[in-house]
Amino acid sequence: MRFCSTRDKNNLKSAHEVILEGIAPDGGLYVPCSVPAVDVRDMLALTYAQRAKLVFSKFLDDYTEEELESVVDGAYANGRFDEEGVAPLAQLNDSLFVMELFHGPTLAFKDVALQAMPRLLPLAAKKSGNETEVLILVATSGDTGKAALEGFRDVPGTRIIVFYPAHGVSRAQYLQMATQQGENTHVVAVEGNFDDCQRGVKVLFGDRGFEKEMDALGISLSSANSINWARLMPQIVYYFSSYADLVNEEKIELGDEVNFIVPTGNFGDILAGEFARLMGLPIGKLICASNSNDVLVDFFRNGTYDSRRTFYKTVSPSMDILVSSNLERLLFLRSGDDQWVKNLMDALSNDGVYDCGEIFEKIREGFWCDKCDEEQTIRTIADVFDTCGYVMDPHTAVGMHVYQNYLKETGDHTVSVLLSTASPYKFTDAVLRALGKDVPEDTFEQADLLFEVSGMAIPEPLTQLRGAEILHKTVCEKQDMGDAVKAIVD
Repeated sequence: MRFCSTRDKNNLKSAHEVILEGIAPDGGLYVPCSVPAVDVRDMLALTYAQRAKLVFSKFLDDYTEEELESVVDGAYANGRFDEEGVAPLAQLNDSLFVMELFHGPTLAFKDVALQAMPRLLPLAAKKSGNETEVLILVATSGDTGKAALEGFRDVPGTRIIVFYPAHGVSRAQYLQMATQQGENTHVVAVEGNFDDCQRGVKVLFGDRGFEKEMDALGISLSSANSINWARLMPQIVYYFSSYADLVNEEKIELGDEVNFIVPTGNFGDILAGEFARLMGLPIGKLICASNSNDVLVDFFRNGTYDSRRTFYKTVSPSMDILVSSNLERLLFLRSGDDQWVKNLMDALSNDGVYDCGEIFEKIREGFWCDKCDEEQTIRTIADVFDTCGYVMDPHTAVGMHVYQNYLKETGDHTVSVLLSTASPYKFTDAVLRALGKDVPEDTFEQADLLFEVSGMAIPEPLTQLRGAEILHKTVCEKQDMGDAVKAIVD
């Protein structure tokens, strides 16, 4: 299997090379040169780990069977998830199922990828003959950071630095990162928003002077954001797995189409669904759900991506993003034109806007997109609890509201799966307000109250934070992220 850059399809690399590099030297994102097929029938009798191994083997042909076995067993069969099936389904009505992606160690969907990636990266370094220390740079809007920190904690030959917006994450997200243990883990708060963090990391990856400074220290750079194929690929698995579960539970027949509703900001999670579709999974619509930061909604309606807009801090902070990096991969997949993609990305970088022109209809085929504002998010949490007794976090509620809009507009009652990307216990403040409760100031008192109201057990990873010491206190300005890295590694 060969991979190429979205901005230069002649820049060909093997799987282990793209995992180690993360982002292409030209600033593009790596995509497989051809998309392999998977027959979901081959998954019906498999465990989640075995399903993951099957998908991984299609892309990672330079990893041995024994290596892949070790990766998936370590990621999914070692008790790191409190559900044996990793991503179980909860049924809300005859046609809607919630796929719970929050049963991992950090209570968010990022765990599914970031339990596998830290096991893939050292193997990639070994295959490349790279004996330098690998420095992982991560920008996070809340969940990726903790999942990456936990995944890479004390992994030999690696060090990780996570940048997050100083005032743009929930209290639980902050505590998870600030109390992170591990000799090789570092956390930096940035005075800015997520886009500032993401832009700063991309600048460092493209700065040859910075790269040379790291080389002189015996350090090579990589990323754990969804710009890295090793982050995106594991997310393909749970689309196949949920479909196989629906067949096994006789909710659908093999070959029936299923819709997926995905709350998204950076477009990585929903793009994994597009790869699943290209690999042969019978997907009807991929329903893209945005919060008040609705740049993707406008894009899928008119073909113009315009990041020059007001940035909103919302109760669904992991979606507070104006530059959706993984959309670049979709542009390349649908156009096959690397120079066109490069020109669009240059326009976005220079002017903050680009237009897809005549190819727009082809790009949006198979997608449907809408938004959910703050008031609608809160109301949806309350309505779902009142009608179903089910507690949703704000991101999942955004998806639920958009799905309801989709039903009103299309009347399409195809069996659908809503991706629940985080536990409501990561956003107790917003959830309790939605349920009409007076919210205590203390995060753990909030958790106790939510348990009292809902009966949903408090996850062990959250209870472990009670009384945990704050270990990471570094703060920097957005233009000083490179200096922050140098101070840590010197």
